[in-house]
Amino acid sequence: MITAPTEAPAGHSLLERMSQARERSDNLFQVVRPDALYDRPIAERHRIIFYVGHLEAFDWNLLHERWFGLKSFHPEFDRLFAFGIDPVGGGLPSDKPADWPAVETVHEYVRAIRSALDRELTERLSGRRAAGADGFSPDTLLNVAVEHRLMHAETLAYMLHQLPLDRKSGSIDPPLDVSARVDHGMVAIPAGRVVLGLPRDANLFGWDNEFEAHEANVSALEIDRYKVTNAQYLDFVAAGGYDARELWSGADWTWKSANGITHPVFWVRRSERWLYRAMFGEIPLPLDWPVYVSHAEASAYARWAGKSLPTEEEWQRAAYGTPDGIQSDYSEGSHALDMRRGNFDFKRWDPAPVNAFPAGRSAFAAHDMLGNGWEWTSTVFGPFVGFEPFSFYPGYSADFFDGKHFVMKGGSPRTAACMVRPSFRNWFQSHYQYVYAGFRCVQR
Repeated sequence: MITAPTEAPAGHSLLERMSQARERSDNLFQVVRPDALYDRPIAERHRIIFYVGHLEAFDWNLLHERWFGLKSFHPEFDRLFAFGIDPVGGGLPSDKPADWPAVETVHEYVRAIRSALDRELTERLSGRRAAGADGFSPDTLLNVAVEHRLMHAETLAYMLHQLPLDRKSGSIDPPLDVSARVDHGMVAIPAGRVVLGLPRDANLFGWDNEFEAHEANVSALEIDRYKVTNAQYLDFVAAGGYDARELWSGADWTWKSANGITHPVFWVRRSERWLYRAMFGEIPLPLDWPVYVSHAEASAYARWAGKSLPTEEEWQRAAYGTPDGIQSDYSEGSHALDMRRGNFDFKRWDPAPVNAFPAGRSAFAAHDMLGNGWEWTSTVFGPFVGFEPFSFYPGYSADFFDGKHFVMKGGSPRTAACMVRPSFRNWFQSHYQYVYAGFRCVQR
C-alpha cells in the first residue's frame, strides 16, 4: 500500500500555483546583477539570458496552439528559447552575448506571453470544461508548466551558485542551532517489498517516467544513517582518493584526469585551508554538511569505503518502507509535507547539517532523506514497465534513456515541496559536478 499527496486542487488554485511559481523564478533572476545576465556560469549551459525567456517560451509552446488555438506573435523567440542543453557530449556552446536579444526585448516577450496565457486560462478554467491536448487534462498541462518552472528554479540556483560573488547579490543563510554530534554509522533495512512509481488510474499528477506503479523485492542491507558529510569526504581526499586509479571506472578516470578534478566543485582551497563555496560567500568548510559531488566521485568514495551506492529500489525502501510493510510518504495532510522534516522548498540556499531535521528520519531511522541534497543511486535512468511518453512532451524522459544518466532521489534545499514525493525521479549524467547532489552508501 502506498499513500501519497493527491493531485493539487483544480481550477483557480492551479492559477495561484502558476503565479507563485512565476514569483519564485522572477525573484531568482533578481539575484543576478543586470550586467551579468549574459554570463555563462557553467560552460556546458546556456547563458543566463536564455532562461529569462525559456520559462515563458515553454509555457507558450505547451499551451498556446494545442489548447487555446492562438497564433504565435514571435515564432523566432519561440524557437530560440525552446530548448536547454544537456551537458553530455556534443562540445561546449560557442555563442556570444551579442548573439542574444536585448534583455528588455526578452522581458517584453515574457510580459506578452503572460498576458495572453493568463487571459485564456482565466476564461477557460472558470468553467472547467475545456479539453486538454491529446487527451490530457488542463490540470495535467498546468502541473507540467508549474513543475517545469520550479525545476528550473532549482537548476538555475546551482548555475547561479557558480556565478562569481561580485556578479550577484544576496546574503548567506543564517546558521542553524544544531549542537548534537553527527552519529555516523549504518542502519539495518530488513528484506521486504517496495512500491515505486504512480498508478496510472489514481488521478495523481506525475511526469511520464513516474508511471507505472509497481512493486519490487529488496534484500536485507545496511545503509548509512546520514548522507556522507564533508568531513567524511575530506578523509577520502586526504587519503589520495582522487589519485587512486583502482577506485574509478575507466570513463570516470578519463573524465577526472582530463579536467584536472581533485576535489568537489563546491570546495575552495585557500592556502592550506578548505573553504566552502556557499551561494553568497566563502565560508569555512562545514564538516557536518552533506558533500555535493558528481556520480563519478560518489562511486569512487563508495569503493574506497568498501561499500556501494544504493539502487533506486534500495533507497526507496530505506526512505519510505516500514517494518510492517506499509509504505509511508512522510506527509501530514493531503498536500503539504511537514517542513520540519527536511531542508527543501527553498528554505535555504545551502545545505544544513545532516542531523538538523530529526523529525525527518525514516521508519528505519535513516535521517535526512528528504531534501538537503539529492542522493545518487547506482540505477541507470530508464523507463518503468508500462512507460508511455507524454505525447505533448515526448522527449522529457525518453531522450535521457541513454545509459549515461543515473537516478537521484530525495530533493535538495531548492527543490519545491510538490516534487518531494515518493514517486519523483530526478536524473543526471555521471560527470556533472554542479547539481545539488550527495549520496549515502550501502552494504549488502
